[in-house]
Amino acid sequence: MGRITIEPIGYIQNDYKEKFGIPRQSGLSESVISKIVFEDEFKDPNYFKGIEEFSHIWLIWYFSDVNKKNIKPTVRPPKLGRNKRMGVFATRSPFRPNRIGISCVKIIKTDYNREGKTLFVTGADLMDGTPILDIKPYLPYTDSRPDATNGFALDDVSGTLEVKCNDELLSKIPFDMVDGLFETLKHDPRPSYQNDNDRIYGMSFGDMQVKFKVNDKELEIIDIIIK
Repeated sequence: MGRITIEPIGYIQNDYKEKFGIPRQSGLSESVISKIVFEDEFKDPNYFKGIEEFSHIWLIWYFSDVNKKNIKPTVRPPKLGRNKRMGVFATRSPFRPNRIGISCVKIIKTDYNREGKTLFVTGADLMDGTPILDIKPYLPYTDSRPDATNGFALDDVSGTLEVKCNDELLSKIPFDMVDGLFETLKHDPRPSYQNDNDRIYGMSFGDMQVKFKVNDKELEIIDIIIK
């Protein structure tokens, strides 16, 4: 067989500027709006005819920030405290043979202007600048499996932390970014094997560097630095 070549159809733009802090799964943060901008070849509106009739879509994308040298047959899933190795095909680890990811996102709106078609979505678990390889509609009658089991990947989709922020720091956060930041933080961006209290963490979000610490079930924002 010949060599397979895959080229991006577009790229995502959002406030997740680095890997740390990105939601662990798609759909966990519905308040952060991401924009998908397409390459010139795919700006023809005919590519998108009918997409507005769907509420959700699948994004097939590329883990562009993963070093292929780090790919191994087994990985240490965060949900198991990184104390046990599981086969990479039994996980959603980014360290995969072809570094391909898939995410279900909600369409908020579409826009078409002289620059081409743009999709605005929520629920993305992708870093800013991630290449998009393909898009397919989400079909509830076949894509939803209520009887499916989670295996070891159990999670509380509602979030576990209460986010606290004083008024002075709150005033530094752009109004339209408050909900997205708080929703991201309540899902605890720290690696699940690190639940040490009072350690100070830093996370990029938009043009901000957000510093926080966690004490039991409370996450406190302690500083916000505008880049």
